[in-house]
Amino acid sequence: MSERDEATVTSISSRSFTIPTDQPEADGTLEWDSTTVVLAEVQAGGNVGLGWSYTSAACRSIIEGELRRAVCGHSVLDVPAAHEAMVRACRNLGRPGVVSSAISAVDIALWDCKARVMGVALADLFGRSTEGVALYGSGGFTTYDDATARAQLERWTADLAIPRVKIKIGESWGGCATRDLERVASARRVIGDHVELFTDANGGYSRKQAVRVGRQLVDVAGVTWFEEPVSSDDLEGLREVKEHLSLDVAAGEYGYDEVYFARMLGAAAVDCLQIDVTRCGGFTSWLRGADLAAAAGIEISAHCAPNLHAHVGTSVPHLRHVEFFHDHERVDRLLFDGLLDPAGGSLSPRRGDPGHGMVLKEADAERYRD
Repeated sequence: MSERDEATVTSISSRSFTIPTDQPEADGTLEWDSTTVVLAEVQAGGNVGLGWSYTSAACRSIIEGELRRAVCGHSVLDVPAAHEAMVRACRNLGRPGVVSSAISAVDIALWDCKARVMGVALADLFGRSTEGVALYGSGGFTTYDDATARAQLERWTADLAIPRVKIKIGESWGGCATRDLERVASARRVIGDHVELFTDANGGYSRKQAVRVGRQLVDVAGVTWFEEPVSSDDLEGLREVKEHLSLDVAAGEYGYDEVYFARMLGAAAVDCLQIDVTRCGGFTSWLRGADLAAAAGIEISAHCAPNLHAHVGTSVPHLRHVEFFHDHERVDRLLFDGLLDPAGGSLSPRRGDPGHGMVLKEADAERYRD
């Protein structure tokens, strides 16, 4: 039997886990009280690869149906072929949303399994352009009181020495702009003058309101990053806001395929393109999106999932940073062993750990299983 035969994908399975938030959370346009993680497990050559998406448990039926049938029998060494088979198998289901999240989880698991079969770290399989990726602390939910917000900001900046942080604004679909600005000013006082301050409106403002608020963000607190000032579907609006402000406008986290990123870049809608490996179609599509941004002369930022993005992010010279998101950091700590150390404001994948180096904490995870 050849090495390629021994690397044939023989099994794909999935599990889902729902973890309550540590307290009520909201941004400008949504409230939530839990995070669901859908885990995909791929077996090949005596190895198990793990991938996941922070999404709906509805992904499981797609993973165990269309995707299992499409991928089993492929060599885990040929991930692009398996990825294409998944995309084609889901033609009649529609690509965006839960379908793309399901594809993402399996694609991540395939790459992890391939690296484990080869006995190398996932970052080394992709090839490194740098040893680590820069982080920014992210949370600052609109539901936080002053004490909670302060404690989170101080953990990031004082305890972990992360030199950039982000908070949520756009509360109540832009209906609380005065409180938004007060919270931003308070955040600046907590972190001091030498830490970068970012904001995320989650599409809560109208175009002209976003311009007005954006100018005050610069004047009041020296904000340098304005994420989704208007809906990420409003490409003309993003471009209009970007052209009227000095700070960087960012979006892209809801990109579910490469076509989405091409449209956003073609519209000159952002100064920095966000890509989420757990939504866009996994590492395969993430790298393609990164290439599109490079061709457009635009930097990228990895949205959430810091312990996954660290591996693929080291391969991309034009990566600006990775989001160290409160919910995903907490969920990852509860479910997985092998997480990377964020101290100092960066993540550096270890060379000695095959794959992404993370394993499910079976006993701990069972209490959250759906």
